[in-house]
Amino acid sequence: MKKISLLGATGSIGIQTLDVIEAHPDQFKLISMSFGSNVSSGIDIIRKFKPRFVAVKDKEVYDKLKIELFNDDVKIAFGHDALIEAAIYDGVDCLVNAVVGSVGLVPTLKAIENRITIALANKETLVTAGHLVTDYAKKYNVDILPVDSEHSAIYQCLQGENHKRIERLIVTASGGSFRDKTREELTNVTVEQALNHPNWSMGAKITIDSATMMNKGLEVIEAHWLFDIPYKKIDVLLHKESIIHSLVEFQDHSIIAQLGTPDMRVPIQYALTYPDRLQVKNSKKLELWEVGKLHFNKADFNRYKCLQFAYDSGKIGGTMPTVLNAANEEAVAAFLKGKIKFLQIEEFIERAMDKHESIAHPDLEQIQEVDQRTRNFVQTLIS
Repeated sequence: MKKISLLGATGSIGIQTLDVIEAHPDQFKLISMSFGSNVSSGIDIIRKFKPRFVAVKDKEVYDKLKIELFNDDVKIAFGHDALIEAAIYDGVDCLVNAVVGSVGLVPTLKAIENRITIALANKETLVTAGHLVTDYAKKYNVDILPVDSEHSAIYQCLQGENHKRIERLIVTASGGSFRDKTREELTNVTVEQALNHPNWSMGAKITIDSATMMNKGLEVIEAHWLFDIPYKKIDVLLHKESIIHSLVEFQDHSIIAQLGTPDMRVPIQYALTYPDRLQVKNSKKLELWEVGKLHFNKADFNRYKCLQFAYDSGKIGGTMPTVLNAANEEAVAAFLKGKIKFLQIEEFIERAMDKHESIAHPDLEQIQEVDQRTRNFVQTLIS
């Protein structure tokens, strides 16, 4: 029985993780969880899965839960310290980190310190502080198992292979909501249009990141840290069907790919059961004859400027990826609220990066300081 802490339980990845837990009650038990402000969904989850501890965003949500759950045997707390407590709650042996944003960093580090296996869906953790997280994982001998479909695909392709023989990693990208639009056509696109992803059902922030291709840029940085591969050996390939989730090319030019229908429960479950596999219930089987054709295009860095920013920040290193991520989070939030236009997201990221002088080997305090300073700067641009 694997005992799970789930951060971000009411989000897209969180809900699908709960599907996996529910499908295999003899394999998994939800011990602790967190969520933000979706009270009704949170209450349903608590009553169904009966975790021992729940962390919520703020006191307002906390007060509502205390009223609704006064007869339930569950401990409730709020704030960032509560999020950390949920991550390392007594008995937990696997943390599924599915929160959105850099808020997931410290809980991940604390869980590693407690030798809890990490199933990582929060890519900002590695983008913001990849060197710290990987150093911690080595120090405490803790596995970081990727939940993103692309990194899970690479992880699966590398099973039994000599990592020294890798020629390159090829990360696939759907192209997002606006993959068929020119840059000129993006000037006045709406939030509703941006949230209409053609292949995947994801949260709002990740869907916007997919439309700008920042999501893929963050995944490139994440792949660099997960697999210890230089950026020059990581390519992005546009593949609109999202059937091939990623590929690995070796020195003999053999390429191994992982394929499947777009279903996030597959990589989630693989991270929870590794190195074993279980049946994914109610999952559509891939029949290539039904698909017929697969399409591929080279990524255009002029079309997708955020992808270029991600490569640039990764190669510069230090605190520059922290700036990239913080600026993007603030800009995307502003776009979702209708405060800025779509193309201003990349404009504000570029201005934040241009303004910043990277610190080469930052500690956690420096990373947090740069993160906050960047957010303040972008907020001034927005206002």
